[in-house]
Amino acid sequence: MKRVYKSVDFRQVEDGWGIALDGKPLRTPAKRELRVPTGPLAAAIAAEWDAQDPDIRPETMPLTRLAATAIDRTAERRPDIAAEVANYAGTDLVCYRADQPAALAARQEALWQPLIDWAAGRYDAGLAVTAGIVPLTQSPASLRTYANVVAALDDFRLTALHAATATCGSLVIALALYEGRLDAEAAFAASQLDETFQIEGWGEDAEAAARRALLAADIVAAARFLDLLGGSRQN
Repeated sequence: MKRVYKSVDFRQVEDGWGIALDGKPLRTPAKRELRVPTGPLAAAIAAEWDAQDPDIRPETMPLTRLAATAIDRTAERRPDIAAEVANYAGTDLVCYRADQPAALAARQEALWQPLIDWAAGRYDAGLAVTAGIVPLTQSPASLRTYANVVAALDDFRLTALHAATATCGSLVIALALYEGRLDAEAAFAASQLDETFQIEGWGEDAEAAARRALLAADIVAAARFLDLLGGSRQN
């Protein structure tokens, strides 16, 4: 698609902030008006649209994509999406450790255990850890707690947490990103610990590098989206 609009603006509306192209409201793929909760997020989305020239490239507008997802998908399927996010606590990446090689196990312990300890203290919901791939049965009380934490989020924050959780393979890492315990770079490093260890030993091909770059970009987008929503990312 070619850019046909000349001006991009954002403005306060009745229930949030809207973005306009040549004075007409920007709409989501489902034709709903794209309205977001904060001015900084609206300004950043407007900047994404203003940067499109001469072609419109959706892959360069991650904030727009997250906002549209919140409006078109999360609002419509909220219980299912909240459950999908919360279910990661039952099989969380950081709970499954290697027994060999020792160097990998030590790195997992050093990087992941503080996150589990932080989450246990922050939410009063501990998670068990195991070595190997045999499934763990986590505490039902802890799983209920994490489900309640996720369900309490508004549609926009839930959308960002969903994106981060799916990208990281870990609700614990995604919550640490949400709360500001980790920044995007650290969240990527934690989620890619095993892959990075393998790359150090065996190298990385171009396809794997491209995939990891996309994952890192998705985490950065989710973190920035949360920052622009405000009021949620605190140490």
